[in-house]
Amino acid sequence: MLDAIRGSAVNAAEPGQITQHIGASFVPANVIKNVCGNLLEKLKIDIIIPGLLFIDTPGHEAFITLRKRGGSVADLAVLVVDINEGFQPQTDESLEFLKQFKTPFVVAATKIDLIFGWQKKPTTCFQDSYGYQPREVQDELEAKLYSLVAQLYERGFEAERFDRITDFKKQVAIVPCSGRTGEGISELLVMLAGLAQRFLKDNLILSEKARGNVLEVKEVKGLGTTIDAIIYDGVIRVGDTLVVGSKNGIIITKIKALLRPPELKELRMEKKFDYVKEVVAAAGIKIAAPNLENVIAGSPIVCVKNEEEIEEAKRIIEEETEKIEFTKDIEGVLAKADTLGSLEALVKILNDNQIPIKKAEIGHVTKQDVIEIDVVKDEDKKAILCFNVDLLEEAELLAKEKKIPVFKSNIIYRIVEDYKKWRDDKKEREKLEKLESVIRPAKIRIIPGFVFRNRQPAIVGVEVLAGVLKVNTPLALEDKKDVGKVKQIQKEGKNVNQIKTGEKAAISMDEPTVGRQINEGDILISVITPHNLRILNEVWDKLQDDEKQLLREWGMV
Repeated sequence: MLDAIRGSAVNAAEPGQITQHIGASFVPANVIKNVCGNLLEKLKIDIIIPGLLFIDTPGHEAFITLRKRGGSVADLAVLVVDINEGFQPQTDESLEFLKQFKTPFVVAATKIDLIFGWQKKPTTCFQDSYGYQPREVQDELEAKLYSLVAQLYERGFEAERFDRITDFKKQVAIVPCSGRTGEGISELLVMLAGLAQRFLKDNLILSEKARGNVLEVKEVKGLGTTIDAIIYDGVIRVGDTLVVGSKNGIIITKIKALLRPPELKELRMEKKFDYVKEVVAAAGIKIAAPNLENVIAGSPIVCVKNEEEIEEAKRIIEEETEKIEFTKDIEGVLAKADTLGSLEALVKILNDNQIPIKKAEIGHVTKQDVIEIDVVKDEDKKAILCFNVDLLEEAELLAKEKKIPVFKSNIIYRIVEDYKKWRDDKKEREKLEKLESVIRPAKIRIIPGFVFRNRQPAIVGVEVLAGVLKVNTPLALEDKKDVGKVKQIQKEGKNVNQIKTGEKAAISMDEPTVGRQINEGDILISVITPHNLRILNEVWDKLQDDEKQLLREWGMV
């Protein structure tokens, strides 16, 4: 989508008018006007904003990395959904963050060019292209569009195609478009510009202090450690005092250089930069200053002009980097993430799922992290959950040696889901193992005429009236008088470990003699000890209904 917007803008703009910011693309107002052309007149929209800064970060990271107190740095969001595939896990995760930060958004329903029979047109206007399409293609698009409307409704949002909306305060606009052909880009830009001007006027007024967030911390040859940042308010200048959060507390330093990549170049691949004296929000910029080594990605930044403002700036930083709150539990999981925002999001989801946390920190997983989690006694909690970070080599080797599971993903919900599945599967396996080892409730009848041997061992034919009879089950008469233990079970000429309700087999017992302790037609029941009963309660959901009924009849539950 961004490539399509940049491409459209390049074609429409004079050279040098578009600035490619750090992790962001700035589209100025005159370019929006040139791209959208007659559409603005048709919709009676006059562009008064200076432009749109598209934060170019994958998926939901714009919301968990770029944040300010009380919400997201983004004024508006574009939720990109493949019109042919609908909602995916990443879409739902992005939507959760939009809800959390109360960020207004439009839906870009992309890949309309992949609808069967779509005829691509050399235009950036969806409505022009839509009018050229055959009726069956239009119908197919409408069906897919209203499938999206239904999916949004299921998630608590009323939505409609952008040109059919009756109330922009209550309905989410869906713009059908294509990142490959550029169709629909005009309407997307118009929607964003129009919504910004109509509902976000107060956000366009700049304050005196420059405010922003750290995107990345990078080493640059000749400059040392630099930070890539989004400035969302105010004006930042060379020589300003920079106040920023770090691993070791607040850093106060002087900005020695502000850099941005040449026009239409992506900073992450670019090695040459343009030096500038000042930058006005909203913008992305690389900042060079001393002592930035321990700055944390996601940290807020404040720039001030004189020393009197430093204390106020420190207070703002402290407020915005309040400790991520969670109840430390020595029997909890270990959580690691790449930024303050993502760690906070991970902790929140763990708390929501009642998963206790032993430790939550920013940075890669170290050997010390593995050592710390290894002392957790509860095997279900002995796990490392990490978002957008790696295991250092020593940590990876130790985790493998200690058999500590590590859950990694760039989708926070997937990390938690994977952990819960592992935990639940593990509990399931443990239950089944316990079920294999425990004596089960059973009620059997010695079948008359099927005594094969009277003693040492006694071998008789039995029928299971209820429950499960296993090898080594101690048996008693219904008056609770013990008669012996099942030595072997043989069914259809083969030794088996157990037989269930309705099954018949021959069993052998060393202790009793047929005609003395046991007789044909006797009813025998399994002897359940307190220890066995405790295990049966732990695996209650795995027992047969008639096993539960036997325990009730025997007054054991």
